[in-house]
Amino acid sequence: MSPLRRRLRQERAGSRFFRDAFDMEFYVRKLAKNGVKLVSITQEMGDDPMHVMMRQIMALFDEYQSKENAKHVLRAMNENARQGFWNGALSPIGYRIVAAEQRGSKTKKKLEIDPLHADTVRLIYRLFLEGDGVKGPMGVKAITCYLNERRIFTRDGGRWGLASIHQILTRTTYIGEHRFNTRSHKDREKKPESEVAVMACPPLIDRETFDTVQARLKARNPRMTPARVTSGPTLLTGICFCAKCGGAMTMRTGKGSAGGTYRYYTCSTKARQGKTGCEGRSIPMDRLDQLVASHLEDRLLRPERLETILTSVLDRR
Repeated sequence: MSPLRRRLRQERAGSRFFRDAFDMEFYVRKLAKNGVKLVSITQEMGDDPMHVMMRQIMALFDEYQSKENAKHVLRAMNENARQGFWNGALSPIGYRIVAAEQRGSKTKKKLEIDPLHADTVRLIYRLFLEGDGVKGPMGVKAITCYLNERRIFTRDGGRWGLASIHQILTRTTYIGEHRFNTRSHKDREKKPESEVAVMACPPLIDRETFDTVQARLKARNPRMTPARVTSGPTLLTGICFCAKCGGAMTMRTGKGSAGGTYRYYTCSTKARQGKTGCEGRSIPMDRLDQLVASHLEDRLLRPERLETILTSVLDRR
């Protein structure tokens, strides 16, 4: 379904075609170019200059009203969070949503510890700081592999990934301070601390443990090449994929026995989820780059092929 048709279905029951004056004018003109006339049951929509001006003025008022409503709703939700009530959406893993009290026709809800998944959160923190008793403290990737290999699944029965493990290790909700309104909905920009509302909830992890984890994460500061970069200094970035699962091959680095640094391509699915996600292999970067370059040279840069191409170019000139 096209964005325009989806917008028409979403807005057909409301009094505004769009909540943005610029978007409205853009699509009104786009519809007109395609022979479609916009009709409203609440506002007179003509084609003469007077009606066009009135339509644009009403669009500005509608945009202003929408922004004012959003501001008041956000203010109410912030206050609701500061009072310790849940504003909605899916609860963090390790918690569940329960009814707290009734205020008129509205049911106020809070977070409480979910005994079914709370131990998984505590296990992740313990693995990061202490290990499993056989090995020492684990990193985010090692924890992901540990959980997936032992079939300790996520709340919805899926495999763990690096991002979900890192989010659990950095979320202040687990020390009893759920942060609400941290980013804007439109552009996902981070908001200043003065606009963030902190909601109290039952803690799963003590503050000392949480602070220790944050300090260790900051010291490690792991960086990983994105799986789907379309341009970059790496030769096969964005065009090399795993033959087993189809995941992108990403660059990894390591240190050899002689102290030097080497680079290789590895399956991004295996890097995120371990062997349970994919058993793809790792290939030295220099070796694969040389194989690809030699193949292209043999297939594309043959003398007879170059002669044909140059002859065609000269003929066109």
